[in-house]
Amino acid sequence: MDRLIELLPKIGDATIETLIYVAFAITIGGILGLIVGVLLTTTRRGGILQNAPTFWVLNLLVNFFRPIPFVLILFALQPLARLVVGKGIGGPALIFSLIIAASFGISRLVEQNLLTVPPGQIEAARAMGAGPLRIIFTVLIPEGLGPLVLGYTFAFVAIVDMTAMAGIVGAGGIGNFALQYGYRQSNPWVTWASVLIIVVIVQVAQLIGNVTARKLLRR
Repeated sequence: MDRLIELLPKIGDATIETLIYVAFAITIGGILGLIVGVLLTTTRRGGILQNAPTFWVLNLLVNFFRPIPFVLILFALQPLARLVVGKGIGGPALIFSLIIAASFGISRLVEQNLLTVPPGQIEAARAMGAGPLRIIFTVLIPEGLGPLVLGYTFAFVAIVDMTAMAGIVGAGGIGNFALQYGYRQSNPWVTWASVLIIVVIVQVAQLIGNVTARKLLRR
């Protein structure tokens, strides 16, 4: 317990690091995932931008990256991370890998949720002369917003889970803190304090996501 008290400043720093990693990944990865997810939805057969080659390529990329465990993505993307962020290890490399993993994961969530939008609403907008972009921004995304919020909440929790691998590439975060000061030093107080912090982060995010989605679905 005394050791835990001594490490409180480090716990705070590790928690902030985790939140920074997650914020970058959910923001940039969320935007990229939304774009790819919308394209998957609209370029598929019968979509408003039907384009078989585009859909095939995007679908192949998503299916290729999604099943890969994040720890392997970290290793595989190290050379590319050096080119893009200048480092193959540390926080920037971790964030880069998180963004890539989040983008492909979120894109599938976006596609699945947008496919729940009733086709009749899209057809009604087309009958009124609305173009593809207008349909996407005024019908497709707004009508799927409630499920999308739940999807992004799920992605947020998954990204928090991914940050536990940060230590493998020399990055920080609460997961690495628990491994370094809890597990390796056989200190259960540190381990459980770290677990509690992660649980609180996830519960707060899930609560916000559930409440927001409920309000959107009741519109």
